[in-house]
Amino acid sequence: MARIFAVANQKGGVGKTTSTVNLAAALALLEQRVLLVDLDPQGNATMGSGVDKRTVPSTVYQVLIGEQDVATARVRSETGNYDVLASNRELAGAEIELVELENREKRLKQALAVVDGEYDFILVDCPPSLSMLTLNGLCAANGVIIPMQCEYYALEGLSDLVNTIKQVHAKLNRDLKIIGLLRVMFDPRSTLSQQVSAQLEAHFGDKVFKAIIPRNVRLAEAPSHGLPGVVFDRGSKGAQAYIAFAAEMIGRIKTI
Repeated sequence: MARIFAVANQKGGVGKTTSTVNLAAALALLEQRVLLVDLDPQGNATMGSGVDKRTVPSTVYQVLIGEQDVATARVRSETGNYDVLASNRELAGAEIELVELENREKRLKQALAVVDGEYDFILVDCPPSLSMLTLNGLCAANGVIIPMQCEYYALEGLSDLVNTIKQVHAKLNRDLKIIGLLRVMFDPRSTLSQQVSAQLEAHFGDKVFKAIIPRNVRLAEAPSHGLPGVVFDRGSKGAQAYIAFAAEMIGRIKTI
């Protein structure tokens, strides 16, 4: 049975998609069966996985509105060695269409149940907003991974996200919990980064992953080549950090 994790943060530009794509590729390197679900209409996780969002025959949009099932719509990331439920601009229209559908918050959960036994991990890349798409991701998930930049504004947004997760847990998904906070784009030379990191550890304790993802040029270059960073330059500091994070995830789910 797959563990389903939503990678979410209401703040944009925090490395959420980079983290989803590289965690998927790193888990695949560690011989895990992985499905990446791209729930963002921008389709960045799709493109970063080496899948062309402009030519993909089916997307998560068709799955959510009931025209396709996951087994038919998924495609293979040959570069990352995992499966992708792709996204493109079509998905933006799903926001309006979902409002009128039955069980609108749980359409993704129902769709993923069909392929649950085929994967060890299902990772859902959520858009940077609390939309019907994000709600579908949270309702489908066993837990939430929160990528965090160690800066002041990120702390401000974190309290809103935690409250949102609590509300979804109370009203829609009793299984939902915060799996952990991942510190990304970390600059060890910055006093502020170190202070915010210490605050996160003091407040959230073992919910903060030990793995820390540094600022890394190779990770930033990888999407333009249609490759996850851990495949583009496996020896880079960023790639090694994501591989360590994947190993930590595998260890952590045994204790959940």
